[in-house]
Amino acid sequence: MDQILKSLPAAVDPRVLAGTEDDAGVYKIADDLALVQTVDFFTPIVDDPYDFGAIAAANALSDIYAMGARPLTALNLVAFPKDGPLEVLAEIMRGGAEKAQEAGVSIIGGHSIDDKEPKYGMAVTGTVHPDKIIPKGGAKAGDRLVLTKPLGMGIISTAIKVGRASEEVIATATRHMKALNKLAAEAMVEAGVKGATDVTGFGLLGHLHEMLHRSCANARIFLSSVPFVPGVRELVKVSVPGGTRANLTYVGEKVEWAPGITEDEKLMLADAQTSGGLLIAVSPDKLDTLLAGLASRGVETRAVIGEVIEGDAGMIFVEK
Repeated sequence: MDQILKSLPAAVDPRVLAGTEDDAGVYKIADDLALVQTVDFFTPIVDDPYDFGAIAAANALSDIYAMGARPLTALNLVAFPKDGPLEVLAEIMRGGAEKAQEAGVSIIGGHSIDDKEPKYGMAVTGTVHPDKIIPKGGAKAGDRLVLTKPLGMGIISTAIKVGRASEEVIATATRHMKALNKLAAEAMVEAGVKGATDVTGFGLLGHLHEMLHRSCANARIFLSSVPFVPGVRELVKVSVPGGTRANLTYVGEKVEWAPGITEDEKLMLADAQTSGGLLIAVSPDKLDTLLAGLASRGVETRAVIGEVIEGDAGMIFVEK
């Protein structure tokens, strides 16, 4: 996709403050106001239609939060078979609507098509002050890296499809995927963070590489500090999505592994996430403020997993 995007005409309007290189597009409409826009949708990753709708909505909203912005409105994107059970579609959309309501977002329309494979998501619009955007490329050497949700959603989603995931693992993963990144974003903005992204389809390593590449920096990650959903270490041995394997291949030359890190652990760090947490680069003098803000808001996961270091190649050094 990067190659395709590079072949297209670039935006030349000076009011475009962020585009395809960041988590969401940003368009300045006044000195103190910019629009933030994003879109995302996908096929079901859990069996319960209500949970699927809620997860899809939380995932679509996430890019707005990653930019330090506030989501305001959303448009539903629906693909569903015309002869499919309408009660299932109603539950999907109810899940999305209630998650949007939790976020304070108004759903003001949408579009639907006939498709044999169900899909659901949202196009979301938010706002941010032009001087307070938190870009993907704002990390600096010395920053600590904080992750706000555990990893393993891709491995678990694949395990669900083949009947390998326990009800307990499914419930835990679903709870994390349904959780909005709203509270984490509030703490991030309050702490004065300058660089962040959210961890989704490219996995922790892929999204971290993007952040580092745009920041002209490298990073050190401590495997022992990275949180995973309980049960993932067992499921990775029997259930790995193709996207996760592709992620690990993609970051191959961009990661240097410490001796003793297993292939399973590499796959876990590269796992393709759905509705993952925020990956925040925070200066050491603001780390305690950020962690306290996350804790006071009830953000369950607030793991310091590494640090940004000198270097301009976007390299990641993974230690045990």
